[in-house]
Amino acid sequence: MANRISIIKRKTKETNISLELDIDGGGKWDINTGIRMFDHLLAQLARHGVFDIKISATGSDQHHLVEDVAICLGKALGEALGEKRGIVRMADAMVPMDDTLALVAVDISGRGYTTLDLPFNDNDMSGFATDLIRHFLESFAIEARLNLHAKILYGVNDHHKAEALFKALGRALDTATRVDQRISGDLPSTKEFLES
Repeated sequence: MANRISIIKRKTKETNISLELDIDGGGKWDINTGIRMFDHLLAQLARHGVFDIKISATGSDQHHLVEDVAICLGKALGEALGEKRGIVRMADAMVPMDDTLALVAVDISGRGYTTLDLPFNDNDMSGFATDLIRHFLESFAIEARLNLHAKILYGVNDHHKAEALFKALGRALDTATRVDQRISGDLPSTKEFLES
């Protein structure tokens, strides 16, 4: 199988982003968005998804920066997966973190859709608004063209909730993007067609 790597660059009046994704990496990251909490969450995605991710991003405000990083990451995932032949396609992960339990399920179906149940308490996240997590997940799923269902089952601390969520997303994507040698070369669909 060819290297499943993508490089995305996006420059607008609001943001300037350079992103590299290696699906078959080793869980290494070099991430600098200027938002420490966001960098921390993206690092969880890399480590627990066992992806190599490099991101350099600057922007005029947190909302547009988070949104545009999500767009770039979603595009990179779709581009790196190519035709999606042989991938597992669907996966889920449940991750605890102290007081919190988070669940994420994904289907790399070619259709962007999210169902999110993220009850945050709006306690301190080092100035990072918890609603940006919802916006990140929605923007990412649309650009990656995947179904993403995420639920925080319970918890008190928003940092723990967010971190468990990103770890679960990483683990679910790691499994869903793996190549299943039993169907290597085939599309994981009875239609023999997946939107690209």
